[in-house]
Amino acid sequence: MRLGEALQIIGQATGGKKVGVHLLCGFEPLYLATFMRARLALRFADAKIELLTGLFGDLEGNIDRARGHSSAGAIVAIEWSDLDQRLGLRTSAGWSLATLDDIAVQVEEKCGRLQKALAALGAALPVAVLPPALGLPPLTHIPPRLTGAFELRLRAALIGLLQRLCDRDGIRIANESGLPTERHDVRMDLHAGFPYTLAYADAVAELAVDCLFPKAPKKGLITDLDQTLWRGILGDAGVDGVSWSLEGKSQAHALYQQTLGSLADSGVLVAIASKNDPNPVEAALQRPDMLLSAAQVFPVEVGWGAKSAAVDRILKAWNVGADSVVFVDDSPMELAEVAEKHPGIECLLFPPDDPAAVVALLWQLRARFGKSEIREEDRLRLNSLRSVAAIPEAADVEASADFLARLDAKMTFAGGSADARAFELVNKTNQFNLNGVRYTEAAWKALMRRPSRFVATVTYEDRFGPLGKIAVLGGSVQPDFVCVDLWVMSCRAFSRQIEFQCLRQMFAKTGKQEIRFRFAATERNGPLQTFFAHLLSAPTGEDELRLRIDDFVRLCPTLHHQVNDEWTLSEIN
Repeated sequence: MRLGEALQIIGQATGGKKVGVHLLCGFEPLYLATFMRARLALRFADAKIELLTGLFGDLEGNIDRARGHSSAGAIVAIEWSDLDQRLGLRTSAGWSLATLDDIAVQVEEKCGRLQKALAALGAALPVAVLPPALGLPPLTHIPPRLTGAFELRLRAALIGLLQRLCDRDGIRIANESGLPTERHDVRMDLHAGFPYTLAYADAVAELAVDCLFPKAPKKGLITDLDQTLWRGILGDAGVDGVSWSLEGKSQAHALYQQTLGSLADSGVLVAIASKNDPNPVEAALQRPDMLLSAAQVFPVEVGWGAKSAAVDRILKAWNVGADSVVFVDDSPMELAEVAEKHPGIECLLFPPDDPAAVVALLWQLRARFGKSEIREEDRLRLNSLRSVAAIPEAADVEASADFLARLDAKMTFAGGSADARAFELVNKTNQFNLNGVRYTEAAWKALMRRPSRFVATVTYEDRFGPLGKIAVLGGSVQPDFVCVDLWVMSCRAFSRQIEFQCLRQMFAKTGKQEIRFRFAATERNGPLQTFFAHLLSAPTGEDELRLRIDDFVRLCPTLHHQVNDEWTLSEIN
């Protein structure tokens, strides 16, 4: 993005709900602030962006003062001169050899203070930390081709600071390795106190916004087989003729298989859509040298029909939207055919004859599916989908009351105000979602601090296996009713009457006679609209829906869940 484009984006921002973000640094933010506003405006299209900056030359003080202002998050840019001003170009304090030990001591002490300040800030709001981008000045007698003990001591202090911060909740350390190498504008540094080139300022602004407000990761990857998962055409080469090895000059396919296996281990859904005969495909997937286990793949759609039809069946088996999925194939024609039938899907070309491009593709996949942590629900996702697929067979498509009674279902209700999984579910669930409202981390924490707020998580398991935490309810307890403004449930938990049990527990726990729902119809919450239409016998276009306990008792089916109540009254009132 050029500076003129950034200014145009800022000028075209219409405004709306205010989104405040701290930009904390010790240098003059100047063009970095401009690019930051533009990148934030792109991320929050319907918001009014307020960028809060601090005082020149006082990074530590800026961090401390930011804790007193509510905002959506903070971006902290650290440079060597913030650790000791003698490590920048704007000081005449002297670079004599006699000062080196003192500089090192000052840097180590400053790193200790910054750790405490940033840890305190991270406890209040999400923080993205940008490590120093600029090199050290020529301080010592060591020639530039060598690294001396002084520089290593400084870098050790910095790495120690970043490593300790990385373990703190709410703090993310940006990886600047892929940013432009031309970073330092010496003229601007000396004349205006702004140290970066324009190209670097834009790149680091984009990186910082992505770190602070990460996009939701994709949920599933659908892959082709021939010339993609392996080299060769299975129908021509046979099961033993396809390869993915260094010896077979097909190591790029081995790297791809390893990446898919790693993604599957982190909870990403992996499926196959291939034009092939099923029997040889099954045999090839069972080869002992296969790096992607057959157990990590579901479902496998193999046949001679259109790839778009296979993709459609996979999306239905996963019960996810196309916009949450990546499709990888070596054929541009197949990619185009799938993209035309499923406009939301992201189609990526596998280039079998270009190993460097394959490695670049692997990094793309990491960017699409990367997540900061792996939760138990991620590990359970594949098995739970297999169990969901088994339910219609056992229940003749429509789960009967008798079948549900034999599920041996167990539900656990627990307080969730500090549960990161609750925040994740609210922000990524679409189909069973009360109103589609999304929250930044800071807004979520502020919501949880409101008086009379409650948030409950629901964990589920049955004889088909555990699903983990699959639902969240939240709202406030009023004198005469319960106001519910958060209610989401994972699509993996459909058809088990979990929604009825959630409402029964809400009435029982609060002792209120009425629940009022802050509802909003969205393009994607059709399942919840259908549920309300049955339960309330009222149109779902209203923004507040009311359910009396006597109506609920009359309409509620017989429930067979074993309920474990770990939700205390102190977490509600």
